[in-house]
Amino acid sequence: MRIAIAGGTGQAGAQAALSARERGHEVVVLARSAGIDLVAGTGVSSALDDVDAVIDASGVSPADDPTEFHSAVVRTLTKANPPHLVVLSIVNCDRAAGHPLYAGKLAQEQAAERSGTPFTIARTTQFHEFAAQVWRMGTRGPLHFSPRMRTQPVAVREVGAHLVDLAEAAPAGRAADLGGPREEALVDMVRGFARASGAGRFVIPINMGGAFGRAQRDGSLLPGSDARLGTETFSRWLERVFPA
Repeated sequence: MRIAIAGGTGQAGAQAALSARERGHEVVVLARSAGIDLVAGTGVSSALDDVDAVIDASGVSPADDPTEFHSAVVRTLTKANPPHLVVLSIVNCDRAAGHPLYAGKLAQEQAAERSGTPFTIARTTQFHEFAAQVWRMGTRGPLHFSPRMRTQPVAVREVGAHLVDLAEAAPAGRAADLGGPREEALVDMVRGFARASGAGRFVIPINMGGAFGRAQRDGSLLPGSDARLGTETFSRWLERVFPA
């Protein structure tokens, strides 16, 4: 197969590219570093010639509005009429649409549904790397803060393989959610990352306000009982990434 990957240099996109190449597929990476602008559409049409599937694993930058960005990317990709569009989204993004990133993912899904292009929506939970992101974002001088959140993190390399599985299959509309093997507390994850990476270990838990904060704490963002589950736990990921 010839598979194009929007955001093929990002976390999930790079893992999808690696998995696809290991299976013998031809991979086309759609990224700014390859001279392609997913919003303006520059270079996209020619890059999508003769593709069998497109994976949208594009990531929004801090300067972009997530809803506008993800909607524009889907419009750009579907304008080329690919046979199959696989959209990477977030589990239960419709339950936390008040948060900009979740709202953007919901808009991305809706754009795919309206496009007329055969599609598959692949919702996954947060990646194990989310702990490192929260550590960095929650740094205020010598202090580190982490929201209280119930989560079921999944290994990003398993997400990449999952996206390729779906690209190889027929368009399915909404695929089964993908989550990690067990529930974790985000605060414990951030503390574990801090210890394992040598960054420190003092993390202050906080409650985020509003509906999104409640959804973080009450389990609304966890995958359902019918979700597919990955195999690598967060603790095993720490051991692999920080073997010392």
